[in-house]
Amino acid sequence: MSENQPASREDESHPNHPNVDQSDRTVPRNLRQSGDPGIEMLVSTRVRKSPFFHKSFGEEGAWRATVYNRIYHPRGYVEPEEGGTSVEHDALVNRVTLWDVAVERQIRVKGPDAEAFVNYVITRDATDIDVMAGKYVILCNEDGGVLNDPVLLRPEEDEFWFSISDSTLMQWLQGVNVGEDYDVEIDEIDVAPMQIQGPLSEDVMRELVGDAVSDVPYYGLMAAEVNGCDILISQTGFSGEKGYEIYVTDATKNADAVWDPVAETVKDHDGMVIAPGHQRRIAAGILSWGQDLDHETSPFQVNLEYQVPDDKDADYVGKEELERQQEMVENGEYPFTQKMVGLKLGGEPIRDYPSDFWLVSDPETGEECGYVTSAWYNPELETNIALAHVPAEKLDGDIREVYDGEINTEFEVHLPDEYAEEPGEPVFAMVAEVPFKESVNLSAREQAKLSAKQEASE
Repeated sequence: MSENQPASREDESHPNHPNVDQSDRTVPRNLRQSGDPGIEMLVSTRVRKSPFFHKSFGEEGAWRATVYNRIYHPRGYVEPEEGGTSVEHDALVNRVTLWDVAVERQIRVKGPDAEAFVNYVITRDATDIDVMAGKYVILCNEDGGVLNDPVLLRPEEDEFWFSISDSTLMQWLQGVNVGEDYDVEIDEIDVAPMQIQGPLSEDVMRELVGDAVSDVPYYGLMAAEVNGCDILISQTGFSGEKGYEIYVTDATKNADAVWDPVAETVKDHDGMVIAPGHQRRIAAGILSWGQDLDHETSPFQVNLEYQVPDDKDADYVGKEELERQQEMVENGEYPFTQKMVGLKLGGEPIRDYPSDFWLVSDPETGEECGYVTSAWYNPELETNIALAHVPAEKLDGDIREVYDGEINTEFEVHLPDEYAEEPGEPVFAMVAEVPFKESVNLSAREQAKLSAKQEASE
């Protein structure tokens, strides 16, 4: 092969690692270990500045960002030399924190057919969602791939808000309705959320809006005011800790008026403004769309099988394919090459976002067979933890028991030298139960597992 010829996909030395089986994907993950090139993010008018941008980056000193839903998203406030993400994590799990999550765009579906339309695009039953309540949901394409996993809010009988993860869901919803012609309006609204997360979050919220907030159930909603501005509150969050989200309405006008008293109250409770606590959400088994799953990922690959109901009679996008996959899994077959697992792994403490999907190997053969999607050091467990995609065929036992910790399987993870025990050598990893650390409010998956254990003990 000449220097100008590209490497063949059959060449196992190719840096994008075609020997890791991704045959169930049309666009494989790029597994080249290219690291962080230290580039500077361009700030321009092509990407939106949220209503909280000047608060996060100007006043609070966020020093780095990513782009999420085409909005600049703060991903670090404490500089590494001052303790970095470890300081932010400590505030989250021990006190209280404020997050700028305006990137969670609010896509509103409103009209006489709102419930019917929403029921058609989500896998769960929208008719079970009461007014002033919400639910974590997924939307899938016709191939069963997860397009988005938003929190879905129902503030009115004829109105739903999709608080979306990182994707172009609004255009897809509008496109679906071109053919279906439901009597609804679908558009983004001027609402910007912030999150109050941590053990003292309820104390902060009571000071801001009164004692009634203590009666808001998990995934419940409450209308309130802060500084004369209308807000919607939900008891939800991306951390596994006790927490709330404040949805600021007319956010372009009201963002400062709400942010300032909220930030002041958080700091009065010895809290701080931080970036979203990914180290804690990994411990809780909360997924991040785009890295842990995407539109080519089935819910059965990533512990979201409970999102595919057995008893939903109404049709929905992807229903036929998802029910086919469901039947295969129940019969002990697996329709995909990869399955997400939790790993506890060795190495030096991982204290920042991985720049690559780190490779996973079979320790018996040395064959590179999978990849890590999310990883961090957990100080409470005193170990590195990770979510990873590995070959389903290498997991001993029932594939449905992976997240229950009943699979006794070992792997090796190829960490960059800064985290490796020995440069260039992989570290030991063991499949572990997920969540690694129980959530304050148990997820539907955790509740189902707890009920199963209680029934087994009776």
